[in-house]
Amino acid sequence: MNAPALLTTDALAELLWDYMLMGHALRASDLILALGSNDLRVAEHAADLYLRGLAPRILFSGRVGALTRGRFVKTEAETFADVAVARGVPPEAILLETRSTNTGENIQFSRALLAAHGLDPRRFIVVQKPYMERRAYATFMRNWPGKDILMASPPLSWSEYPTETLTKDIIIPILVGDLQRIRLYPAKGFQIPQEIPDTVWAAFEELVARGFTGHLVRE
Repeated sequence: MNAPALLTTDALAELLWDYMLMGHALRASDLILALGSNDLRVAEHAADLYLRGLAPRILFSGRVGALTRGRFVKTEAETFADVAVARGVPPEAILLETRSTNTGENIQFSRALLAAHGLDPRRFIVVQKPYMERRAYATFMRNWPGKDILMASPPLSWSEYPTETLTKDIIIPILVGDLQRIRLYPAKGFQIPQEIPDTVWAAFEELVARGFTGHLVRE
């Protein structure tokens, strides 16, 4: 029996979770770009970073995606903006990109929106769910190279992150699918390549063997 097979599902998921975190040290930036999702804690964290004075503007990006269809009344961007305003962010500091339906479009459409406003930020703080930091980073660097990108997410560990509505049974297949995409998407031109440690890939394969396959893509 190999080592991954001896680990609990929690321990395997935590290996993937920790790999997905970029560990960037945040510093003053030109823009906070918050990518829409099914987790309002992303909007809260983006607002908190703004209120700490880390950037003069927030751009919320997202229309609807696979995980938010039917969940929000408004677009992801508008829903996130409402959360930020309730947290104390002035509406005039917020830009909205409400067309995108995936991470690549988040970057492409945000880039076009900023250009339309005469803005070309040099340094971004990109806010996403913890387990999507690395994938969002790789996607950004493919779609808008040459920028200084700092990834951020709600500061939650694997054990702290799940909720009654975002359970481990929901999150683990997404986590598995995102790692697969980090392996496959560079060849498709969607992301920059990133090294995946053997221990992390072995954990991925064991989770697939245990049936967490709901968000895998066909190779």
